[in-house]
Amino acid sequence: MSDFPKFPQGFVFGAATASYQVEGAATEDGRGPSIWDTYSHTPGKVVAGETGDVACDHYHRYPEDVALLRDLGVSSYRFSIAWPRIQPTGSGAANAKGLDFYSRLVDTLLEQGIEPAATLYHWDLPQALEDRGGWRVRETAERFGEYAAIVAEHLGDRVPRWITLNEPWCSSFLGYSIGRHAPGAQEGTGALAAAHHLLVGHGLAMRSLRAAGVREAGITLNLDRNLPATDSAADLAAAVRADTQHNLVWTDPLLFGRYPATEEETWGELITGQDFRQDGDLELISQPLDFLGVNFYRPIVVADAPHREPDPARRVATDNRYEEVNHPGVRHTEMGWPVVPESFTALLVALKRQYGTALPPVYITENGSAEADTVAEDGSVHDTDRVTYLHDHLSALRAAMEEGVDVRGYYVWSLLDNFEWALGYSKRFGIVRVDYDTLTRTPKDSYHWYRHLIASHPS
Repeated sequence: MSDFPKFPQGFVFGAATASYQVEGAATEDGRGPSIWDTYSHTPGKVVAGETGDVACDHYHRYPEDVALLRDLGVSSYRFSIAWPRIQPTGSGAANAKGLDFYSRLVDTLLEQGIEPAATLYHWDLPQALEDRGGWRVRETAERFGEYAAIVAEHLGDRVPRWITLNEPWCSSFLGYSIGRHAPGAQEGTGALAAAHHLLVGHGLAMRSLRAAGVREAGITLNLDRNLPATDSAADLAAAVRADTQHNLVWTDPLLFGRYPATEEETWGELITGQDFRQDGDLELISQPLDFLGVNFYRPIVVADAPHREPDPARRVATDNRYEEVNHPGVRHTEMGWPVVPESFTALLVALKRQYGTALPPVYITENGSAEADTVAEDGSVHDTDRVTYLHDHLSALRAAMEEGVDVRGYYVWSLLDNFEWALGYSKRFGIVRVDYDTLTRTPKDSYHWYRHLIASHPS
């Protein structure tokens, strides 16, 4: 497939990973336990009882992985920093060995002409902070601001692009409401407090990054295109509630400095009775962004559904009278996610229309698919479905840009097959296959396709 979509000169082509998913070395060089260490070691939480203890061993093999990035031709690598490597208990003095690891990684990238893009938080909260309340409490946001200052002081002169949080929807709602991610809680007000304190933490981290003089600072959201299952009034209203939780709870405070007008309809007494918001929070949260990171994988189709728990005191924040239903008539990835590239275009165009000049430049900080790869007798790895997915979604991205959305770059998810959270190692997103027995890396057809796409664009 050589009909590559064309992007403007200076467009950033990159690849992404996340610390707990690839690093391993879970107890080395002073790293403390994170909530994902605790969760993955809890029986029944992760498929096959798998953990990130070793993962891809990127901690030791990063030179090999940087060589893969160099050969791929990317201009930027997005990685995340493990908070418990820097502050094993989430506060106090920095762990020098943890900082040294990321300093070596950054220097190696720069030596190969690859621009580092660092994410401060990709879900591995120090367990000691969770033991004191986690993101439910404001203290965690305050500690996050301090952690950001430490990292920026040591790396800010060499890392030009910084992301405060990755997908706070997952951290708050999957972690504190649905319970399918660490720390595995199923709460109502606690999940909404976590969502708010994540945004407060973002604001405090932005202050730290600005004080350190970094070039670019922003946040990454997994925004969803929420489609009603039918055109009935009930399903249309359910889609609004889904949009509130997945999108507006983040974008309205960040870009408009206000809470969503639909939040009371979505959460009722869980939000009207809250006491976790303070005066000045919106001003802190809505500091200007240099960019907005957007992660996109698939649209969501929702239908109206009753509350599953009639006792309001026991409701969870995701019990919002909607449920996800199957998207008919399209291919689905190994994750069961529908493949609808035009929804990518529609999401970005709608975002631009909704926020206008308040929307900063956009980077697509994750996009990719889990597919069933085929390993040939000669060791080559064929992933035709992933190649098609990437081609079609990059074409959809180009279509959004032609409609006026200011997109500056694209990071494929993921460079490596890795630990896919509660699904363990059962799903593969990488454009490089990892043999989890030997840790051998093998570029897939999608790696070679992306390499040719990048090479077709002058630097």
